[in-house]
Amino acid sequence: MSKTPISVLVVIHTPDLQVLLLERADHPGYWQSVTGSCEPGESLAQTAIREVAEETGLDANQYALTDWHFQQDFEIYEKWRHRYAPGVTHNTEHVFSLRVPTCLPVTLSPREHLNACWLPWEQAAEKVFSWTNAATIKQLPELLSGFEAGNPG
Repeated sequence: MSKTPISVLVVIHTPDLQVLLLERADHPGYWQSVTGSCEPGESLAQTAIREVAEETGLDANQYALTDWHFQQDFEIYEKWRHRYAPGVTHNTEHVFSLRVPTCLPVTLSPREHLNACWLPWEQAAEKVFSWTNAATIKQLPELLSGFEAGNPG
C-alpha cells in the first residue's frame, strides 16, 4: 500500500525547550522529530498520537499536544518516493508539538530509529536533516509564547 502524502511533524519538547530527536534507522546520521503519514480515516491529531506512541513509546494523551494549525509542503526526497503512488513528488506536513514535563526516556522502534537524544532547541534545529523540521524547531519559542498568551500563530 502506498503512503499518503499527508503527514504530521511532532516536535516533542520540555518547558525549557529541550527537544527530542530521533536518528533514522534507514539513514544513519539523519536526525528528526517524530513524523509519519496519515492512515485512511485518521485525523491529523490521531496520526500525531499514533506516531508518538510508535516512535517513542510515549502516550501523547498524557501530555500537552498542540496543533499549530500550520502546514508545510515539501518535495519528497527521491530515495523515499518509492513509498508513494507513482507520480507523487510532494508531501503536506502538519505541525504539532508535545510538551512533556522533563527529558523522558523513550522506547524506540528499532525498525525506524537507532538512537534518541534531547538537545536545547538551537542545537536540535542545527542537527535535523529536514529544512521543515529545522524551521519548525526555530519557531518553537515564539509560537509557544503565542499559544501560552492565548494567541496561536
